[in-house]
Amino acid sequence: MCGRFSQAQITELDREIARLLEAPPLEPRYNVAPTQDAAVVRERPDGGDRVVHLLRWGLIPRWARDPAIGNRMINARSETASEKPAFKTPFLRQRCLVPVGGFYEWQKTGGAKQPYFIRRHDGRPLLLAGLWDRWEGGPEEPVDSFTILTTEPNEVVAPIHNRMPVILPREHHDAWLDPANRDVTALRALLWPFAAGEMTAYPVSRYVNSPKNEGPECVSPADP
Repeated sequence: MCGRFSQAQITELDREIARLLEAPPLEPRYNVAPTQDAAVVRERPDGGDRVVHLLRWGLIPRWARDPAIGNRMINARSETASEKPAFKTPFLRQRCLVPVGGFYEWQKTGGAKQPYFIRRHDGRPLLLAGLWDRWEGGPEEPVDSFTILTTEPNEVVAPIHNRMPVILPREHHDAWLDPANRDVTALRALLWPFAAGEMTAYPVSRYVNSPKNEGPECVSPADP
């Protein structure tokens, strides 16, 4: 799964994602947690330009009666997302990318859990495959929310956790973001574990365990 990530290391966003039209000012975030807002890249349905918006993490299906259902939908299995009621329509026409500097996973070690920070070894952003939806069931403004697709772990993540987010290389961004692309078979073929040779993982302090904690301490290597 993917239950926490950092968006403090995405300064190369414009270069990494071509045709980026607009983006809000992004505050460095080292410890983004479910139900919080995060920067998400979407493509305009009419013009093909890419924009960055802040969306709530935890997809609320448009048909939901209670938005709290989104708290349980922070991840979607890539193997079955195109068939599930909550994700089927977004998989067809509302796909997105979630730019992160890295993500956290917790390794069970005896009776404790050790957090790890997982990123590219060259420090460049990772672009996670996501789905989004718009919920208009309340009296307030519509809520746009997203989920992150997961897959089998690669050799870097496997010793830590049995799932990892789908990370899309640059050559697959166009196909994934294009809302006119409705080829489910071709889209599912993009959702594989990222190359392990481009990634690294290291233990970090349990300071990151609390979603209330922020700052570079979250990604600092743990003391031996």
